[in-house]
Amino acid sequence: MEELVLADVSAGPPRPSFHRRMLVLPHLASQLTVIIPAYDEEASVADTVRSVLSQTTPPARVIVVDDRSTDRTGDVARAAGAEVICPPVNTGSKAGAQNLALSHVETPYCMAIDADTTLAPDAIELLLEPLAADPGVAATCGFVVPRHVGSVWERGRYVEYLLSFTFYKPTQDYFGKPLISSGCFSAYRTDVLRDAGGWSERTRAEDMDLTWSFYRAGHQVRFVPGAVCYPIEPHDLDFMGKQLKRWSHGFVQNVRLHWTGILRLPFLSTVVGVAMFDAVVASLIYLLLLPLLVVVLAAPLLLLVYVIDVPAVLVPVLVAARRRREVGKALLSLPSFFVLRTVNGFYLLEALWTEVVLRRPLLVYEKGH
Repeated sequence: MEELVLADVSAGPPRPSFHRRMLVLPHLASQLTVIIPAYDEEASVADTVRSVLSQTTPPARVIVVDDRSTDRTGDVARAAGAEVICPPVNTGSKAGAQNLALSHVETPYCMAIDADTTLAPDAIELLLEPLAADPGVAATCGFVVPRHVGSVWERGRYVEYLLSFTFYKPTQDYFGKPLISSGCFSAYRTDVLRDAGGWSERTRAEDMDLTWSFYRAGHQVRFVPGAVCYPIEPHDLDFMGKQLKRWSHGFVQNVRLHWTGILRLPFLSTVVGVAMFDAVVASLIYLLLLPLLVVVLAAPLLLLVYVIDVPAVLVPVLVAARRRREVGKALLSLPSFFVLRTVNGFYLLEALWTEVVLRRPLLVYEKGH
């Protein structure tokens, strides 16, 4: 029963007929420019470019922004078939690199993909469908699955994504308000993106900022579960820490920036409010209150609270894993999810303390993968 409900929620509106897709989508793809911001991505950018060019509906242009890399990123991307542009100095952030490329876009649609991300062969085709079907849709985003699942951090992120993109994201899409159009793989209407000012550099989570700006302007964002991408996730605590710090500070910055504007959007304000409550209360309970109670009350059984929600996590994760024929991988990775969640709680509290109490915003974009 649970699987049926999840499948219905994530299904979305009826998809165009095969005949219509064959007529419309190749035409749309010919009006699409793919932007790939890259800094020191020599090891991965060629795979990204090739996965874009080998799509069932390849785009008109693929622009790689070699953001003054210290390695051979630009040469490797060019050899793989991309058009490469390079700023006179490093732009300082992914948003800066993407905005540089946006100034070169002449097509009605554009897409942003991270330079460590590859796509399923039909990902672009599927991601373009809502843009073709509804002119009110400003952006579309896809399903994210880590490309490598080996370390505890990659396994934790694997379970986190299965949970998020199988349960939370489809539910948000059902109510018309995905919380975020993922920065690693999203498509946009170029004119709407330009009207929004491109990717803002005022927060450390430019994709969340852009998504909420679209909503405040009355535009729609859609989640397309069949459009799958495979980023390389942080494999150790050092890289994961940099990513979690950027994401946590970016979330707090966006809440402060957009809060008054999203209050009039009931579902989105509820989702953001719950996320903020979880960030504060749950993190305090898991990181401070529970360990303190265990020591004071000499009650080690209280530690079971850390895994009290295992069934709530396990059901949607196994549903997604079964569809992907990865049940064993999901079960083996489940403990890592709780490790990652605990570390994430620490970074959320640090971000709240630094951004709200100390009023010292994170201003530097530090890559973490």
